[in-house]
Amino acid sequence: MTPDHNPARTEESRFRGALDDVIIIPLVFVALAANKILRFMLSILMRLLDYAFPLAMQIVWLPLFAVRVLGNIIVAVMSGALRFLPLSETERQQWRTSVRRHWSRLRRRISYRAFEHAVYVAFEGGMAWVFQKCRHLTPNTALLVILAAVLWLPISFGAATAMHAVLFAKVTSWPAWVQLLHPLATVIAKSKLLVLPVYPAAWPQARKHPFVQRVFKSYETIRSLYVTKKTGFRYRQAETTGVAAVERLERTAGFTSAIRWLRNAHVAERFGVEKPTQKLRSFFSQWSIQFSAEYYELKERQASEIPSPDGGKLRA
Repeated sequence: MTPDHNPARTEESRFRGALDDVIIIPLVFVALAANKILRFMLSILMRLLDYAFPLAMQIVWLPLFAVRVLGNIIVAVMSGALRFLPLSETERQQWRTSVRRHWSRLRRRISYRAFEHAVYVAFEGGMAWVFQKCRHLTPNTALLVILAAVLWLPISFGAATAMHAVLFAKVTSWPAWVQLLHPLATVIAKSKLLVLPVYPAAWPQARKHPFVQRVFKSYETIRSLYVTKKTGFRYRQAETTGVAAVERLERTAGFTSAIRWLRNAHVAERFGVEKPTQKLRSFFSQWSIQFSAEYYELKERQASEIPSPDGGKLRA
């Protein structure tokens, strides 16, 4: 007889029922419930982004469209006003051609693609500057920078929320121009996005700090404990049991085909409609690499290499 080397059975034999399960099992159920709730909240957030993202794109597109329409009107008015100027027909036609040519060149810059490209270039330049500065920080300074960025998240959210609440509460008693501070509160709220590059940029230096190294060692020590491994095993057991129970409930209630149809999204695939979440992920996929320190190090090395006349490369 060959010995049974099934990992699941071997692990189950190691973590048999014992008195400590009285504490471990309730903790596992709490952790599992918290995980499901957080995932549900994340899915709701993603769905909100699905609808907020196209709306934001329209908000960005509308001012650009309005500027282009206004420019067309101004060009048409200027072309019409040239009739009343004491100019020859040849000069009048030259002026019209010059105005339309300059406006056509300017109009190409007032487009959503040009705006997106400008934002992309500014974002990448800012990210490169952050990574370049944070790479030369000491471990102590890098850790302080990360802590300051973490603290700024609740501070910016609380300050912006308080400003909006006070402005709305005093809308009848304060002067009307004070309501113009709402954009300032929005900028403060969105400023937390500006500190996002700090985490991946300062982390390579911050992880060298002795305190962070002790945290890593403590984590590995806790992870290797029997209680931790058994808790992880019970968590996986509870998760598998929960999935099996949901599938059995679906078969019992006759919802299997409906659930499968919703999961596969046959309607979206059949009519060629891309899911909004996939659109959102595909849009942000081009930005994801910009949060990598290796990306900017590679760009810096490439920028430091200058092509030579003979086809080689010279160091700057």
